[in-house]
Amino acid sequence: MKSNARQTLKAYFLASLKHKTSGFFILVSVIAASILNVVIPLYYKNFFDVLTSGSPAGLIAKSLIAILTVIFGLELLSWVFWRLATICANYFEAKIMTDLSNSSFAYLLNHSYAFFSNNFVGSLVKKVKWYSSAFETIADRIIWNLLTLFVNIATIAIILFTRNVYLGFGILLWVLVFLGINAVFTGYKLKYDLLRSAAETKTTGFLADSVTNHNAVKLFNGYRREIKGFFNVNEELRRLRKFTWDLDSLFEAFQGFMTICLEIGIFYLAVKLWQKGILTVGDFVLIQAYLVNIINRVWDFGKITRQIYERLADASEMTEILNTPYEINDIPGAKGLKVANGQIEFKNIDFYYHETRAVLKDFNLEIMPREHLALVGSSGAGKTTLIRLLLRLHDVTAGQILVDNQDISRTTQESLWQNISLVPQDPILFHRSLMDNIRYSRPEASDDEVIAAAKLAHCHEFISSLPDNYQTYVGERGVKLSSGERQRVAIARAILRNAPILILDEATSSLDSESEKLIQDALEKLMAGKTVIAVAHRLSTIKMMDRIIVINRGGIVEQGTHRQLIVKEKGIYRYLWKLQAGGFIK
Repeated sequence: MKSNARQTLKAYFLASLKHKTSGFFILVSVIAASILNVVIPLYYKNFFDVLTSGSPAGLIAKSLIAILTVIFGLELLSWVFWRLATICANYFEAKIMTDLSNSSFAYLLNHSYAFFSNNFVGSLVKKVKWYSSAFETIADRIIWNLLTLFVNIATIAIILFTRNVYLGFGILLWVLVFLGINAVFTGYKLKYDLLRSAAETKTTGFLADSVTNHNAVKLFNGYRREIKGFFNVNEELRRLRKFTWDLDSLFEAFQGFMTICLEIGIFYLAVKLWQKGILTVGDFVLIQAYLVNIINRVWDFGKITRQIYERLADASEMTEILNTPYEINDIPGAKGLKVANGQIEFKNIDFYYHETRAVLKDFNLEIMPREHLALVGSSGAGKTTLIRLLLRLHDVTAGQILVDNQDISRTTQESLWQNISLVPQDPILFHRSLMDNIRYSRPEASDDEVIAAAKLAHCHEFISSLPDNYQTYVGERGVKLSSGERQRVAIARAILRNAPILILDEATSSLDSESEKLIQDALEKLMAGKTVIAVAHRLSTIKMMDRIIVINRGGIVEQGTHRQLIVKEKGIYRYLWKLQAGGFIK
């Protein structure tokens, strides 16, 4: 945590340097205003000294008005500095928070498929938000609390030293002891603040997981289990919250005792000095003003410091992500992938999940330019893994994947994805309009091009029946559409992209027979002139493919056309075909 906290502060500091002009004006304004606030009580001291001087009333009144005029001028100047500091701080913090939010979002989104598979969406969203919001809290505490505290204490100590060395030394010693004890207590409490922050993350993750899977909760009678599970993680958070709050209450009681000792002790010393004629009545007013100032400033020092640590702990969770290297990177000098023919070759591929579970071992497959290839096999055979490796959602453990004789590990990921269209089994749509969702594959496409793609995918019909047509918002993850409608939108998106390589991952699995018939025509047009890889469990959708590859336990066990494989004695494909054509239809 300490390392992450230092990294967080370093990141905040570097972000602040980009706006050093406004930062400079904040520092100068706050320091000037704080010094003026300490200097002003000196004139009130003079005010009461003149008031008790015993001079003629007319002369006293004239002197008092002159002092009040000076005080008004100083107060007005202080007000100007505070306003300048506020205006600059508003600009400074807003800009940096935006920069931090943008940079953390950009870095997060570039993490690998495996990273997002291992993290809750709700937790990641919280970490991004807390990273930028923590800066606001920390900057506020440093500017308006810590900076003013140290400027006020230093100025007060200097002034009191000029009045009497014992007064100055007494105040300075008390402040040092008070702040030292605060620092020790804050360090002790920090580990519990970290546990609380982790518990809050855990609670947020549980909440997001349950809400995301709300249908499963209902359909599998999981309501009571989820309530109990949330109660358990929430109870752990409650215990940690109460413990940290109890520590705060205990220390505040100790602080209260120390401030009483300071006030009584300083005034006792002041009385002794007054007896010796060293101090005046005005000095008592000055001391009281400074005591109020000091107590107000240092009272919340521990709470402010702990708040900074707490927010650092919150932000450090995002810092850990920012310090986590990408699992998949473009090599230095990576070139853009150029696809003219669409030939794909899996060459001596090994792939392991978590470095232990072998999925593919010495796998070889060559897909000819513009060949239409189907991958068939039982769940876990390695079909989806091949697709993910081709898309570089994972990197191979050994071997090469070549596209037109270019090793994809040596090309940029962006150029690879630009040359591939994917129609996934379970399309996830943005909570945006249907127009935006289809156009996402080619942002520069015109409305007419989007509509033309939608017509080819046979989703123009249902879109036209919606009240807002193409401007209809589809809901989170596209929940307002049926699974078949979502899949047709995904096909329209692929048609619009028109990339030379097309991947169909169970592209018609969610369609009814009537919709599937409509889509088959669209897919035939979409596949024309492209290299196609289709993953399918429904074998009726791949009968017309140029070649069918049967994969079992990470290796190729059969390959050929539908007609060739259907007659192969004891063949896996023949068995699967009979199972579907005979077992389900019969």
